[in-house]
Amino acid sequence: MANKYKSSATIIPIDQAVGKVLAHDMTEIRPGQFKGPAFTKGHIVREEDLPHLRRLGKEHLFVLQIGPGEVHEDDAALMLGKALAGPGVIFDTRPSEGKIALRSRHRGLLKVNKDALTELNLVPDISCSSRHTNTLVEKGEIIAATRAIPLVIDREFLNAALNVAESGEKVFSVKQLSPPPTGLIITGNEVYSGLVEDKFAPLIRKKVQFFGCRLKWTLFTPDENQKIVKGIKELIQNKAELIMVAGGMSVDPDDVTRMAIIEAGAEDVVYGTPVLPGAMFLYGRIGGIPILGLPACILFYKATILDLVLPRVLAGEVITRRDLAVMAHGGLCLSCEQCRFPVCPFGK
Repeated sequence: MANKYKSSATIIPIDQAVGKVLAHDMTEIRPGQFKGPAFTKGHIVREEDLPHLRRLGKEHLFVLQIGPGEVHEDDAALMLGKALAGPGVIFDTRPSEGKIALRSRHRGLLKVNKDALTELNLVPDISCSSRHTNTLVEKGEIIAATRAIPLVIDREFLNAALNVAESGEKVFSVKQLSPPPTGLIITGNEVYSGLVEDKFAPLIRKKVQFFGCRLKWTLFTPDENQKIVKGIKELIQNKAELIMVAGGMSVDPDDVTRMAIIEAGAEDVVYGTPVLPGAMFLYGRIGGIPILGLPACILFYKATILDLVLPRVLAGEVITRRDLAVMAHGGLCLSCEQCRFPVCPFGK
């Protein structure tokens, strides 16, 4: 796409400048108090600006004349913000120098339509960047920013960008998290008999509390298929809306947790992931209730597959084999001496 329109610059008397666009910054110096731009390039002159401009010694201004096929950067930013913002996303209606920030309306899971974002940035004179999809964001946090690059943008380019943003699902949205009553089953003969102190319950309680959930039930069972099945059914009868089963997730002959989860009625079961740590993680659903099989690795690493999947489950997403396969890219934890998760490459 070639730019067919050319905005022109001209010098006009100050009393004719209302509604016109400044073509450059206007510096103000107040000795010992301030030095900087009193008005920035792209500012649209208002009636109330005229006394200030005269105090700066300005009787003429260098302004831009916007052509019929062009759009001012601030107007373009507003249109882009409206087109990009989906459910759970807000933005400031006062752009600055053609830039506008999109923020989370509430705490939740950021979702980014990555393909649409790429297509958007293929349009000339458009810039839009964001945080990673599936990131937990807090209320009011910046999730993305967009701008028209030139002071005056070709409407053809802007329309092309708006078409990308408005075709299909919104480019940015933030899903709210639900706080389901959660049940935990801890398997293992050594824990059940009291020979080994349980480490799972305190850890899981802390993780779910971070997301506003309550660990309402904690059951202990030996490594016996039918007792694990019975525990799962008991939690379902007690109205648990999220079930986790910890331990016994390996392929050893005496690790029966996986088969017990399936026997208890789990469907859409996905066992095994390309995320490390977390290779032996399990996801399934029983009548719409998510059930997670937790491998022992979550006891030894601060960040594992559970930290990546749990917020998505709480956002109501159904996890598929493809979802887990995609996580292979960025799914290798470096086991840093000082863990900085989530401010690190893991899961990105």
